[in-house]
Amino acid sequence: MNSYRVLRNTAATMIAASAMVGSAGIGQAKEIMQPARKGLAKMIVHQGTWFTQAQPRVIRFASRTTKSRNKAIAFRLVSRRLWSHNQFRCLNSLWTRESNWNHQAYNASSGAYGIPQALPGSKMSGSGRDWRLNPVTQISWGLGYIKSRYGSPCGAWGHFQSSNWY
Repeated sequence: MNSYRVLRNTAATMIAASAMVGSAGIGQAKEIMQPARKGLAKMIVHQGTWFTQAQPRVIRFASRTTKSRNKAIAFRLVSRRLWSHNQFRCLNSLWTRESNWNHQAYNASSGAYGIPQALPGSKMSGSGRDWRLNPVTQISWGLGYIKSRYGSPCGAWGHFQSSNWY
C-alpha cells in the first residue's frame, strides 16, 4: 500500500472518530448510543493527546535542500514512467556518483554539465531552453537518454559500475 493511501485512510479514520466523539474533552470517554442490536447497546470511544520530547529536524545547508528537492522531482518523473522504486534506487546511485544531484554541477575536465552530466551540456536544450538552471529539464532529458540508451536506470547503473561512465 503506498504512503498516500495510508495517509488518506488514516485521515478518514481520524475524521470519522472525531465526528463520533463530538464534544468529548481530551482524556475523557463518551458513550455513543448505537441502534439496539443483539447485545450491542453502546460503544465507548476514548480521545487523548500525545506529547513528545523530539526536536524538529533542522536543515542546515541549502545544498541539502536542493538535493532533496531534485530527488523528489526525479522520483515523480520516474513514477510517471511506471518504473519501479528499485529503478529509482539505481538512478539515485548513478546521479549521486555523477553530480550529487547538483543541477549546476560542471566537470571542468570533460565539460559535462548538470544532474545527468550531459556531455556537452547543450544536448539538454532539446528538452528546454532553461536546461542550465532548471533541474526538471535536466532530469527529463536524463531519463529520456537513459531510456533510449540503456532501457532503464538499472541498466545505466550496471553499465556505469562496469565502465565508470554511462
